[in-house]
Amino acid sequence: MALACAALLAGPGLGGMLLARVLGSSPALAETVNGDPAAGRKRAGMCRTCHGLDGMARIPIAPHIGGEPPAYLRAQLTAFRDGRRVHEMMSVVAKSLDDIAIADLAAWYGSHQASATLPLGVSTEAAPAECSACHGETGIGQMEDVPNLAGESAIYIDTQLKAFRLGKRKHEVMSTVAAELTDDEIRAFADWYAAVKLEIAPPAQ
Repeated sequence: MALACAALLAGPGLGGMLLARVLGSSPALAETVNGDPAAGRKRAGMCRTCHGLDGMARIPIAPHIGGEPPAYLRAQLTAFRDGRRVHEMMSVVAKSLDDIAIADLAAWYGSHQASATLPLGVSTEAAPAECSACHGETGIGQMEDVPNLAGESAIYIDTQLKAFRLGKRKHEVMSTVAAELTDDEIRAFADWYAAVKLEIAPPAQ
């Protein structure tokens, strides 16, 4: 969509960083690493072609990641790296990332602020009930491990929902929800969130 506990125990500075690296890149460690946004900004050069330096996607098949919860971003990057989520480009990119790199990238993109506005004349009452409890009426995630959907392209949302429905992408909640969705319902949900205006503000200085 993530300071290693060991680094905390070792104290700040080089000692903590070295201990975190020695412990390796386990999923448990990835979840406890607090990244450095400044370091993440430097690493984000590898992401900017598709996701933009600020996290505003530049191509329809890539998601906006600016302002996403760091925990979500960490989880997805780790899943791509470890092969639990597969994508022809992201799997290759993430393969080279250790836990610290993942945490830094998540901290950078997560330090942005995402805000969303419905189209003029559209009421939140019309938001899809199946989605809004977790993703919000305007597409801003309501929990730290839930991604924002505001302003994502309909192509991207449609593709991900169908991936959950077919089992190509797995999640304890989304797999169950998507399993019952028709193509028309998926398109309606995708169109709703794609119509929302997303703004991504840079981190406060």
